[in-house]
Amino acid sequence: MTLALHQRAVVADTHNDLLMAVSARPPQQWASFFREQWLPQLLAGGVDLQVLPVFIDDQYRPEGALRQTLRMIECAHVLAEANADHVRICLDAGDIDRALADGKIALLLALESMPGLDANVELISTMHRLGVRVASIAHFGRTPLADGSGEDATGSGLTSHGVAALAEMERLGIVFDVSHLGASGVAHVLELAAKPVMATHSAARALRDHHRNLTDEQLRGVAATGGVVCVNFFAPFLADREEDMTLDRLLDHIEHVADVAGIDHVGLGPDFIREVMEDLTPPCCEGVFSRGVNPKSAVPGLEGPSGLPMVTEGLLARGLPEKDVMKIIGGNVHRFFGERLA
Repeated sequence: MTLALHQRAVVADTHNDLLMAVSARPPQQWASFFREQWLPQLLAGGVDLQVLPVFIDDQYRPEGALRQTLRMIECAHVLAEANADHVRICLDAGDIDRALADGKIALLLALESMPGLDANVELISTMHRLGVRVASIAHFGRTPLADGSGEDATGSGLTSHGVAALAEMERLGIVFDVSHLGASGVAHVLELAAKPVMATHSAARALRDHHRNLTDEQLRGVAATGGVVCVNFFAPFLADREEDMTLDRLLDHIEHVADVAGIDHVGLGPDFIREVMEDLTPPCCEGVFSRGVNPKSAVPGLEGPSGLPMVTEGLLARGLPEKDVMKIIGGNVHRFFGERLA
């Protein structure tokens, strides 16, 4: 029953950094590497809708950030065009529904913290023309737009450029992602937002007191906009002891978000980073994860997208109704993008 339900449902993953690994290859290998290394995992996991973030690692900042942003976006288009029998980059709700109806994986491009754009808010329009439909404005540190969650002690909200970026994203139809944003920045966005926002990969701070997780107040705030909180699978954000980084702990976070934000406002944002880190030389994000967090920690069986049916099985085993499980594993995200990208 579990596998049948998983196959019948729309399964959505709102954060997979696979573009970092694919774009690290020579351009002539982008399409084949994706097809050989990542497509089988997406298919095994039953993924129907995949958000592909463009994250720019420290080695490219600041001078090469915009160039690497464009390179990764080009990589996404190349791999999609060469694997059109299985995937399709989507620009709006109609594209998503047509891709799903045709049995394709719907791909959505996202920017994670916009380091290549800095304070040039006018370039957000350029990113929209290139296919970007989701974006955040900070990572762990400070940007010209806002402070990331690693800078929570500053207590700062969005800068004037950040306020302008939010307005421009809403004008263009780009979904604002609050994941990684500092606490005061999240509050500022929730105060200003005129359209639903999303957290693409954030767990529950009530269960793991880490600055990357969202408080109950923030969970309710995102839901109040009509948004969705997609739970991060990154094990150190789920628990502080490795022995507690289990499927059950992940399910605890998912159920907590559902209880606090509402069953219509929870999704999955796995952030499968382990394979990406192991694949890159030098490993990505070393500075980010050096502060007492082992980036190679993973929930057993959920090191990559092929393990996603485990989540469906676990939720059903806990007695959640099938209709609620289908909402969590992708139905809510599909509905959200259907409304926001209409």
